[in-house]
Amino acid sequence: MSDIRVLVADDQALLRGSFRVLIDTTPGLTTVGEAADGVEAVELARVERPDVVLMDVRMPRLDGIAATREICASVAAVRVLMLTMFDLDDAVYAALRAGASGFLLKDVPPAELLQAIKVVAAGEGLLAPSVTRRLIAESPGWPSRGSRRWPGWTG
Repeated sequence: MSDIRVLVADDQALLRGSFRVLIDTTPGLTTVGEAADGVEAVELARVERPDVVLMDVRMPRLDGIAATREICASVAAVRVLMLTMFDLDDAVYAALRAGASGFLLKDVPPAELLQAIKVVAAGEGLLAPSVTRRLIAESPGWPSRGSRRWPGWTG
């Protein structure tokens, strides 16, 4: 089986370099490029055709949400894993609508980030636990805690 090919897109050079070292020293993963902004991320994704793009939400020239939308629309089978320092619902919803497969905060432990890359590359979705908790708590129409019936279910 070949390595999971990862493109790293973040406007902070130190963070890009740190992600590259972490990824390239992990068996089964390899970095295929680094982008300092959303425009570079789109261009590199089209050329390199990575399995996963590790995408910062806030970047110059083209933000991560818009870059994700363009990449998901033009690069077949790519998965985007969004990373941000800001735990904001608007960013989560916008990222998912743009086609992102996952959303994590940048304070995630390295081992969890590496596992998230593998999960997303396998075609699964992934959200930061804090995001999942809020999504569950805020979902209207969910059954009450003791209920065994799903709303609208007639079975």
